[in-house]
Amino acid sequence: MTARSTDGPGRAGSVRTAFVPAARLAGWAERFGAAHGGFRLNDDDDGVRLVAADGAVALLQTPWPADGRPGRGADPLKRLASLAAQPRRIGLLLIRRGGYGAAVASEGVILASKVGAKYVQSRSAAGGQSQQRFARRRANQADALVESAADHARQVFASQGFEYLVPGGDRALADLALQQPALSGYAQYPRLVYLDAPDPRAAVLKKAAADACAVRVHVMDPPL
Repeated sequence: MTARSTDGPGRAGSVRTAFVPAARLAGWAERFGAAHGGFRLNDDDDGVRLVAADGAVALLQTPWPADGRPGRGADPLKRLASLAAQPRRIGLLLIRRGGYGAAVASEGVILASKVGAKYVQSRSAAGGQSQQRFARRRANQADALVESAADHARQVFASQGFEYLVPGGDRALADLALQQPALSGYAQYPRLVYLDAPDPRAAVLKKAAADACAVRVHVMDPPL
């Protein structure tokens, strides 16, 4: 489970976001209830809400849509966990200026993957012609990174079938990579929620695969 502070949906202020595997969701909800005096369940359009007695709220979101295969269970929490536990395959494409990673994963486990690195210089404070030459060189490096990431992603994606595409890292670079001819056959796949990720390395890609297949939980603390 990974947590961070961010601006979450439905309420202003600091929100902790975690990724909880489906098999651990019942235990997570039990601990949330114990810490906040119990909760009631709301099955809303944007996910399942746990509204605690002390005012805390947890919004639980499935990693993928039902797409005609709804989860089973006696209440919304069990149905969400059941849906998230389904062994659906995803294609991951992570890219930042420090490198790229592509993978096909199912149930949080990588089935095929590739990571690589190409150097893209940081911004320069210089001006004039030097700045222009630097900008052109930097743009060329970014183009090479995007092309390499797209080509390697195509190889990984072709080795394993999948249903959904998950981009991550630098959003602009990921969008550019998905516009490359090498990925034209995959750019139209249904896309899941964008993943924030650091420079893709093997460990980062492994964690991203687990997070993308887990329930996304936004916890909003009770009002002061």
